Amino acid sequence: MSTDLSAPLALVPGRECGTCNICCKLFEGPMPDKRAGQWCVHCAPGKGCLIHATRPEACRDFYCFWLLAEMLGPEWKPERCRFVLTLDPHTRFMLVQIDPSQPTAWRKEPFYSQFKKWSAAGLNVGRQVIVLNGRDATVILPDKDVHLGVIGQDERIVTTMQPVIGGGFSFNVEKRKTADDAAS
Repeated sequence: MSTDLSAPLALVPGRECGTCNICCKLFEGPMPDKRAGQWCVHCAPGKGCLIHATRPEACRDFYCFWLLAEMLGPEWKPERCRFVLTLDPHTRFMLVQIDPSQPTAWRKEPFYSQFKKWSAAGLNVGRQVIVLNGRDATVILPDKDVHLGVIGQDERIVTTMQPVIGGGFSFNVEKRKTADDAAS
């Protein structure tokens, strides 16, 4: 499986959501009072959206990475793996939004080893793999996983590299207040 996340993406021919609607559970909004981790009131789990023809624009515009990445096999379909993969449009970070009822699904194979490969390939270009349970974040690095806790609206994730004697690099991850960026 390729580790290149920089290629432009389009819908994979023949792929569709079908009975998968886990995104209707994991993400906040766009419906009023829709909280992350709770089913949308217009969702019939395992069946689909009850207002599909008139669903909000945010729902119409959303495509998970499984629908966009031909390299991902059927085991990566969100209803099977119990997480939704997305690429952040600004940072190009791979976001792994997990189903709170299956909090360790991302650690299973073949997923975990692939996340490690994406992490190794992405660090050199400033991209990261981040597991999210709501706003609780864990960053997957090639050599370790770093649990950062809840990421606030005014925080961002920063990775730094330091050379290691004998070759290679050591990676550190932290969350920083966005106001700290102006001071640095």
